[in-house]
Amino acid sequence: MTDRGREALRTSPDTLEVGPSSMRWDKNRLVITIDEVSGPPVISRVRGTITLKPHAVTSVELPLTPDGAHVWRPFAPSADIDVQLEAPGWQWSGHGYFDANFGTRALEQDFRFWTWGRYPTRSGATCFYDAIRRDGSELEAAIAFDGAGKATEVEAPPRTPFKRSIWQVRRETRADVGTSPRQVLNMLDAPFYSRSAVQTVLNGEIVTGVHEALDLDRFASPLLKPMLAVRVPRRAGWTFKAPTA
Repeated sequence: MTDRGREALRTSPDTLEVGPSSMRWDKNRLVITIDEVSGPPVISRVRGTITLKPHAVTSVELPLTPDGAHVWRPFAPSADIDVQLEAPGWQWSGHGYFDANFGTRALEQDFRFWTWGRYPTRSGATCFYDAIRRDGSELEAAIAFDGAGKATEVEAPPRTPFKRSIWQVRRETRADVGTSPRQVLNMLDAPFYSRSAVQTVLNGEIVTGVHEALDLDRFASPLLKPMLAVRVPRRAGWTFKAPTA
């Protein structure tokens, strides 16, 4: 991730460009081109291409607050993905997904804590969104997607806690009664955020998916928020090259 100004943004009906990186639809594929420099503690070039081919593209949107100020948009709950980055060992193909969040207010204004999980299943994928809002109300969403992208609200098994992250962010996900989720791969660990691959059991099926936990009380802390400026590079100024004839 790199923070850039408005002059580094350019869009068209099928392309989003942010500085030297871009996302573009090529027929039924999303092609993501990355050309960035990472932030501390390891500063290095991040360059390459990620190609994502959705099994289906949905029209589903989930409002996360009653007034719709925050929305989760699962564009492709299941997809094939091919990663080709210019670094040893950063090439692989497998199963993936494509989603996004949109909002008109800062997350910490409306939420205290949330967990999210997306688990591939034999019939498609199941996603869970659980959140505690600032007003004390809660979001509990469980949505199953079939192979064609059709979304169905389903009954979720109980929220089940599992081991806290390295930074002691509390974590929970859904799991059948009598079973315990567990982390199988750490992806990102921050004082207010955890992202990992988690194994759990849903309706008797052992599944492994991507899980996140976000502590927005911590994120809002004036002691922690400045850390973002250290980890996320900021680049001022950008000029797109004129197209060649």
